[in-house]
Amino acid sequence: MGEESSLVLHGMWASPFGKRVELALKIKGIPFEYVEEDLQNKNPSTLLKYNPVYKKVPVLVHNGNPISESLVILEYIEETWKNHGPALLPQDPYERAQLRFWADFINKQLFEASVKVVMAAGEALEKAIKDLREKLKVVEEHGVKRLLGDGSGPFANGQEVGFVDIVMWSVLGAYKIHEEVLGVKIIDEEETPGVASWLNSLIHHPLTKDILPSKDKVVGLLQYVRHSALSSSAAA
Repeated sequence: MGEESSLVLHGMWASPFGKRVELALKIKGIPFEYVEEDLQNKNPSTLLKYNPVYKKVPVLVHNGNPISESLVILEYIEETWKNHGPALLPQDPYERAQLRFWADFINKQLFEASVKVVMAAGEALEKAIKDLREKLKVVEEHGVKRLLGDGSGPFANGQEVGFVDIVMWSVLGAYKIHEEVLGVKIIDEEETPGVASWLNSLIHHPLTKDILPSKDKVVGLLQYVRHSALSSSAAA
């Protein structure tokens, strides 16, 4: 199947951003070809050709035309295949804006805070956990009611996983493995019960379970990233 008449996703197994696109395509039921990129040795004939600005995954190539940045790609998928499979975003402009707002908050605030948790130890880890939980409380107090308050289903998109659900899962969908590796509790079910319930629904969805890398691979990646970060801090 040639790229000029196909849909090709260039990703990397450990990239949460690439997993967003993979999940969206599977939710919509859109056939695609997947190309695993070696980010240690960027191939100028592929990845650099399609994303010369950021030089990173994911890149979705549709009919030979590349689209970069995961949230941009999700919007492109929804607009291009709006009548194919479940909608990722609602039709109402205000509702769409609200979901985009929370997707942006999760993508920036929660992702940054979760990365700091992985790369910290001792007092710095305690501070990072506290910061992440404070941001989760913002989602609990202001986001969950807005996103899940109508009771139409376990997801922000009702019965189907949608735009903001995909972003939330990509950031914290492996939080239980993180807790195991770090030896700390990240999600407090009593403090943020709505967030915990939302995440657990996402974690147990058949499609997210299908595309999440194996536990051994996630553990190995976390240990590698953590060791590298702590070694760099000690040497500084």
